[in-house]
Amino acid sequence: MKTDDEGRAGLLYGIGAYGMWGLVPLFWPLLKPAGAIEILAHRMVWSLVFVGIALLALRRWGWIRELVSSPRKLGMITVAASVITVNWGLYIWSVNTGHVVEASLGYFINPLVTIALGVLVLKERLRPAQWAAVGVGLAAVLVLAIGYGRPPWISLTLAFSFAVYGLVKKKVNIGGLESLAAETAVQFLPALGYLVWLGTQDTLAFGSHGAGHTALLAATGIVTAVPLICFGAAAIRVPLSTLGLLQYLAPTFQFLLGIVYFHEAMPAERWAGFSLVWLALTILTWDALRTARRSRAEVEAAKATVAAETVAADAAAPTPNPAPDPAPSARTGG
Repeated sequence: MKTDDEGRAGLLYGIGAYGMWGLVPLFWPLLKPAGAIEILAHRMVWSLVFVGIALLALRRWGWIRELVSSPRKLGMITVAASVITVNWGLYIWSVNTGHVVEASLGYFINPLVTIALGVLVLKERLRPAQWAAVGVGLAAVLVLAIGYGRPPWISLTLAFSFAVYGLVKKKVNIGGLESLAAETAVQFLPALGYLVWLGTQDTLAFGSHGAGHTALLAATGIVTAVPLICFGAAAIRVPLSTLGLLQYLAPTFQFLLGIVYFHEAMPAERWAGFSLVWLALTILTWDALRTARRSRAEVEAAKATVAAETVAADAAAPTPNPAPDPAPSARTGG
């Protein structure tokens, strides 16, 4: 019963995380007239504040000593912080300049880019279905490039930056909340310095457009950290295959918002490109589920084989002879 409850809770956490990430395009326009870079700087500063408070409440500080004593991990955290800065900044700019649909495409093709990086960087071997999915994804990018009259650079930059970020995080291997704290600590001083500089130029939006707008800028830390906390709670409760399916919720919500709420154009060539991307993801998901089922079946078969061999070994073992009865004199005491 507890396992079922944990699974349901994990599913709700996962839906909550990806749902919030999917609906975040509704939030960034509320921060205008602040520019994308100022919003990004606030996100970095307030995320560290919020995560610092959360870690203080949870008393989770032991990881800092280990991180500081490892120059390699510190270097990789710096790389992760730099890459996610590009991702966050471009995404905010995309939403606030009317490119929500193209931004959503970046997160649709992210799994394909992650697979490609696995081959190029980690020398992983792909299954035939994965090769097919990557090929269909490349065809989609070509169709979209022809439709746009240029490569879909927003989508590609978002996809590659997030894929590289995931790769680096895998190498660092620390918890989500701790990782966000370390990354925003790297970002904090440059971000704060930029905000101070805006203040000296009298172009800082923070505090200049009412208490509500100021509170919304400060809330960027909550908007950043809360989905990540929910994702972390989901990751330890549900199978990876379930998380893999849930990840498509965010770009789906973003795509629908771009069309229905922001009324972005969807000409035929864009529909064609997106359809190819969805076909690639369908192939990828089918292959992942099939492989997961096959792996589970192999594990169960191995368990059954071990159990059968154990039973056979027990049956073949010689039965020990019973101890002989004592001599009559011993039985009667003499």
